[in-house]
Amino acid sequence: MLNKTLITTLLLLSALFMLAAGEAPIQNGAERLGEDLTAMGAIQGANKDGSIPAWTGGLTQPVAGWKSGDHYADPFPGDKVLYTVTAENADKYKDILSPGQLAMLQRYPDTWKLNVYQTRRTAAYPEDIYAAAKENATTASLTDEGNGVKDCRRTSPFPVPTEGLHGIWNHLLRYRGKSTRRTVGQVAPIADGRHTMVTIEEEVLYRYNAEGMTSESAKNILAKFYQGVTGPPRLAGTKLHVHETLDQTSDPRKAWVYNKGLRRVRRAPQVSFDNPGTASDGQRTNDQFDMFNGSPERYDWKLVGRRELLVPYNCYKAHNAEVDPKNLIEAGHLNPDMLRYEKHRVWEVDAVVKDGTSHLYKRRTFFFDEDSWQALVIDQYDNSDNIWRVSEAYPIIYYDLPALYDTLLSHYDLDNGRYLTIGFNAKGNVEKWVSDLKDSDFSAASLSRRGKR
Repeated sequence: MLNKTLITTLLLLSALFMLAAGEAPIQNGAERLGEDLTAMGAIQGANKDGSIPAWTGGLTQPVAGWKSGDHYADPFPGDKVLYTVTAENADKYKDILSPGQLAMLQRYPDTWKLNVYQTRRTAAYPEDIYAAAKENATTASLTDEGNGVKDCRRTSPFPVPTEGLHGIWNHLLRYRGKSTRRTVGQVAPIADGRHTMVTIEEEVLYRYNAEGMTSESAKNILAKFYQGVTGPPRLAGTKLHVHETLDQTSDPRKAWVYNKGLRRVRRAPQVSFDNPGTASDGQRTNDQFDMFNGSPERYDWKLVGRRELLVPYNCYKAHNAEVDPKNLIEAGHLNPDMLRYEKHRVWEVDAVVKDGTSHLYKRRTFFFDEDSWQALVIDQYDNSDNIWRVSEAYPIIYYDLPALYDTLLSHYDLDNGRYLTIGFNAKGNVEKWVSDLKDSDFSAASLSRRGKR
């Protein structure tokens, strides 16, 4: 007890000294990280009735027989559905459903459901990432009215959040490995389910996540991103580079696009906010990629608090069904029998468009996994305050990293009955966590070379 009291006193004295010096204060509760809170700020213990178990370290070992390059084997193939939420019984579960999830059940009463399984808190990160999160709790702060961060390293900067902007920056800066390469499929089915698969190449260099990196040594670069559409022929040839920044005011996002008609690279300021996403047929905005990306400047952010919610989790069945997308793609939504929902604690953050600015979505409510800061569910509202689109991330643990990350992302449009899903991995094209990407691979000259191949 004396040691904990002494540590707490020293942290408080240090916070007062830093405030006097004009530095960021230690986050209130930082001394609890690694005690009753995990390093990511999650409540370590179980909930009252035990339906959410204690976190015991997550899933950090591959399933026996799995090898790198394979689709990720399901660690829990014997798990059975505990109960199913439908439009008929939704009122019984309304306290653990988001308004958007309830709206989905009402929109598709005969075909949409949530199959709920045993909760398994599998989220895990490397030990050095946990150490970085704990350190961030004593150093990190917002800049430029919340449009940037400083004095943090490698992962989510605010494990003990006190405001809404802390939540979204935790999602934006969460650990996702050092670099990745993948080929994925994207579909935007019309209301009856007919669709064309769009094939997309992606490469990402997560500079901020690299070993030893800080917000300062990263030279304001969070990540560098390449995306190229390779099919169908009418869309093939569109190629994009994005440099995502940590301070969006001092140095906003930079983007370039290769124009296949002109065979030239041009700056692309339109790759941001609510402009249409690549080959999305208008079914998502640019800032809906990865659930949310880019500058938070157009919204006022409010931390609502922690709550329990039924969320997609451990979606290995969907991940392995991606090999044959016909098993997943249905009219109006993905096949619910291929999805897995669990009860987890989440952070709820509400974002409302600021006066004097605009966005297609007047309001967005985010639900972040407390164990990983991955956004799992987002409800998006139109200008009449009606729920318009509901987004869900279907995550798995990539146990060779380890990190929890989505294998599929879906944005469901309640108005037109359509949706967009990205992430389909054909056999042999599963995400590859690589080490050969470098800064020069994401230059305008590199994009020009890619376009002219």
